[in-house]
Amino acid sequence: QVQLVESGGGLVQAGGSLRLSCAASGTIFSDNHMSWYRQAPGKKRELVAVITSGSSTNYADSVKGRFTISRDNAKNTVYLQMNSLKPEDTAVYYCNANYRGIYSWGQGTQVTVSS
Repeated sequence: QVQLVESGGGLVQAGGSLRLSCAASGTIFSDNHMSWYRQAPGKKRELVAVITSGSSTNYADSVKGRFTISRDNAKNTVYLQMNSLKPEDTAVYYCNANYRGIYSWGQGTQVTVSS
């Protein structure tokens, strides 16, 4: 069974930075495409960034140039470096693993950006 544990969320002022981490277990991490999603109150969950098993990356337009997704296969961990944070980035951030079409989710970590 795949387990994903996110950490690194918190409260930060606008313009600040946070780094989220997601540690995976129960899977061959290097074979997974890994993603970060977020869900703000009253809104649908949206894709923020994805990094493939081959380390190609893609970002939502709203975070391009501010967020960076990376992975460390030796540590079974994916990261999301978030810079120049805005109040509209406030959401619960979820880690997602995609192993050959089988999706797993973490429990989420709250990110709150104050203006």
